Amino acid sequence: MAASLGGIVYWGIFGLLFTAVSIPLILLLPCPVAKKLGRGMLHKAFQVFVGYLRATDLVHADLSSLDALKDEKSPVIIAPNHTSLWDAVFVISKLPQPICIMKEAILKNPFLGGGARLAGYIPNGSSARMVKDAADALQKGGQLLLFPEGTRTRREARWINPLRGGCALIARRAGVPVRPVFIRSNTRFLEKGWPLWKKPEFPIRVSIELGDPVMPGENETAHEFTKRLEEIYEHNLSRAHKLRRVVE
Repeated sequence: MAASLGGIVYWGIFGLLFTAVSIPLILLLPCPVAKKLGRGMLHKAFQVFVGYLRATDLVHADLSSLDALKDEKSPVIIAPNHTSLWDAVFVISKLPQPICIMKEAILKNPFLGGGARLAGYIPNGSSARMVKDAADALQKGGQLLLFPEGTRTRREARWINPLRGGCALIARRAGVPVRPVFIRSNTRFLEKGWPLWKKPEFPIRVSIELGDPVMPGENETAHEFTKRLEEIYEHNLSRAHKLRRVVE
């Protein structure tokens, strides 16, 4: 109990500090410098948090497959399925400078919004603007983190929610591959509909597996590419695995 409360306190204190520090930095620093600093700060904060979860035996997380992305220089869309609120925390803890597409509501959150704005994370509000901003960032050589389901997997979904078209539109516009990421866990903790007061069974076990690059075909529509990606997720997530999702 004390360890889980420690995690909440960590984000309560450091989240507000991030916001307080980020506001003047956004105003004072050149935009590229501010974004690089903000992304590095969030990467380090998430890295420390994941280390805390492991040290306190709250979470056993296998993130080793994401190490392959550290040395990847070409622009790429990193696209995990979305099992829980903290999926992004685990992925960003392994990526020093990712660009993220984030819900507008989170950008306005006092605990996460300041750091996310400093990092230049892209809001998901306007679809056309989101696609343009994300494609522009990728063409400058970035790694884009995007959850193609658009929201956390619904409780009643078998493997994933139907994928939204944003991922395919960005990949086609920027001419970059998508790297599916397959997240599995032994709990529904922090999934969509999970009450914040409901305590899970610890330790939580998380497995994150990096898939092969998937490039949109030359004559493939965004809709066709989305369906092809959806089949890849369903095929992989349905495989026999000790953490395979079970519909309740």
